[in-house]
Amino acid sequence: MTPGQHDPGQHDPGQDDPWDLDDPDPGRARERTSLAWTRTALSFAAVGAVVLRKDIILGLIILCAAPVTWQLGRLAHHLRGRLELVTGTIVAVALAALIVAVTH
Repeated sequence: MTPGQHDPGQHDPGQDDPWDLDDPDPGRARERTSLAWTRTALSFAAVGAVVLRKDIILGLIILCAAPVTWQLGRLAHHLRGRLELVTGTIVAVALAALIVAVTH
């Protein structure tokens, strides 16, 4: 093989390799996590919009939780209490939506 040619059996360090153990982000985990936070925020907004039709105050509170949740997802992964805050918010939104659904 002449210099400058690429051997197909060798790994090219410029390529993304999902099996590379030295890769700090295998399989694009950060992108998937970011998308999951965005989906959660959109879900809050959708639930808030539905609840808004039955209970204005509660619907506005849930709608306000959507951008807060999205912003929490953009914070550093090591932030203490972030997951507990979001988990508590999700449970509160689910309970509020259940109450609105049962009582109205």
